[in-house]
Amino acid sequence: MNETLDLIANAASILTAVVAVWAFCTYQLTRYCRRRRLEAYLKDEWGIGDDGGQRTVLHLVAQLGIAEAEIIDAAFRSKVITRKVSRDEQGRADRLFLVYKSDDDDHQPRRGRSRF
Repeated sequence: MNETLDLIANAASILTAVVAVWAFCTYQLTRYCRRRRLEAYLKDEWGIGDDGGQRTVLHLVAQLGIAEAEIIDAAFRSKVITRKVSRDEQGRADRLFLVYKSDDDDHQPRRGRSRF
């Protein structure tokens, strides 16, 4: 009887680890797909109109069907999306614009840890 319980306990712990890895991979893949979708949309919008492809977060929520927090998360993780802020009359931040950074722009190194 003890051997059966030990076998079940070991199988349960292995199954728990497999499910945890699967859930983590699914979560990371979902984040990656959202970031790529946002980058592709902003890249397509970049050449349209005279606004330089600037889009507000609310516009992106409506067009992409992604939650506001997820769009902001994807934008801050992306290396090709820059953020611009418009100011109101008092000089306070009014709106957040997301813009695709083209290859023609000056590439400034990102601040952070050195990568070797």
